[in-house]
Amino acid sequence: MDQSSFPSQTVALETLLERQRAAFLADPMPSVAARRGWLKALRQALVDQQHALTSAVSRDFGNRSVDETLFAELLPCLQSIDHVSRHLPRWTKPSRRPLGLAFQPGSAQVVYQPLGVVGVIVPWNYPLFLAIGPLVGALAAGNRVMIKMSESTPETSQLVRDLLARVFPEDQVAVVLGEADVGAAFARLPFDHLLFTGATSIGRHILHAAADNLTPVTLELGGKSPAIVSRDVPLEDAAERIAFGKTMNAGQTCVAPDYVLVPRDRIEGFVEAYRRVIQCFYPQLADNPDYTSIINARQQARLYSYLEDARARGARVVPLFSEGQDRRLPPTLLLDVNDDMRVMQDEIFGPLLPVVPYAHIDEAIAYINARPRPLALYYFGYDRQEQQRVIARTHSGGVGINETLLHVAVCDLPFGGIGPSGMGHYHGHEGFLTFSKAKAVLRKPRLNATRVLYPPYGRTMQKLLRRLLIR
Repeated sequence: MDQSSFPSQTVALETLLERQRAAFLADPMPSVAARRGWLKALRQALVDQQHALTSAVSRDFGNRSVDETLFAELLPCLQSIDHVSRHLPRWTKPSRRPLGLAFQPGSAQVVYQPLGVVGVIVPWNYPLFLAIGPLVGALAAGNRVMIKMSESTPETSQLVRDLLARVFPEDQVAVVLGEADVGAAFARLPFDHLLFTGATSIGRHILHAAADNLTPVTLELGGKSPAIVSRDVPLEDAAERIAFGKTMNAGQTCVAPDYVLVPRDRIEGFVEAYRRVIQCFYPQLADNPDYTSIINARQQARLYSYLEDARARGARVVPLFSEGQDRRLPPTLLLDVNDDMRVMQDEIFGPLLPVVPYAHIDEAIAYINARPRPLALYYFGYDRQEQQRVIARTHSGGVGINETLLHVAVCDLPFGGIGPSGMGHYHGHEGFLTFSKAKAVLRKPRLNATRVLYPPYGRTMQKLLRRLLIR
């Protein structure tokens, strides 16, 4: 990479940010009607370009099912736009707050004001949903938006750029393309808010870069999201839903089940149930249009290195197909794993599923709590008391009870991590709040009742107020 290009790239980004900030200052409080108009135009463009978008995503991956992209990316975007548009008048309405006796007469309210210019850094695994989702929340709150797309999905990134350029002027929504150096320069810009989705290791660098500008940051990271199979849930039920979450996008999902905790005496039964489900989902791997490829050779090599390391350290590797094809990596179970293996240390981001035995639910909970807090946690079982025990005694960004992945697509549930899996929330009302400044406004009339509190102190009225209010 030509290092001499870095200053010019930075200047171009700074110029773009200045243009967006100037446009925002010229219209700092867009009307609800204007915001709904933006969202309506965005929605129509996504629907019109759905075939081009799904084709571009599939080409970037080497293969990804059109249906998978439609249901996992486009549909949540459209549902989010509809939900936000419907609720926006209520969300933007100033919130009246009660005033105590000491502040009367007067009124108090919270006004939800746009922040200004929001930066969004998009990963490669869901390039449409993870670009449009934050964009919807930021536009709903009345902001201008700059989006850095992933260099690993060049066709989708270019198409998203072209699509948004047809809907919005560049001083309202702009898409930035480029390699990692452009992403680093982007993260150093003095945005009014920055949202990053990606690996925990990169998230640390993003946070450092934003700190120099005191830029507020929302980090949507990942980690090792556990799934718990209870002692009495039918194994077919649990295996089917876990397999869905683990094979969607070939496991290249930040909330995919990363490992599964299974009662020790149910492990062999789970292995067979999981095998049957996988082979029902995908009767064959070769040339199967429904099975997603690993995004690129580098990621594929990383996953193969996990398998080699696990075998070398004593794991029993159970591939569910005899061989893969190109970058179609077979779904694989790993038994007899331990913490020395890289597959148990790093987020997997692929179709490999370690199986960890446990004896009692408290042992499973302790295992989870001894590790960094994950982005998602899944529990499979129909005992309400045990469900609640898991929810109350663990920390995670979100929880799925008898389901995987889908909580992320529920329009009015906040999405966000905790600790190493992220900070902050967006989606739905929480997204609107994340991209808004909740400004406190206190109004007082001409009558200045506060004058009784002014010096000199010790007057009769002040003594009376002390008796009334401080007790």
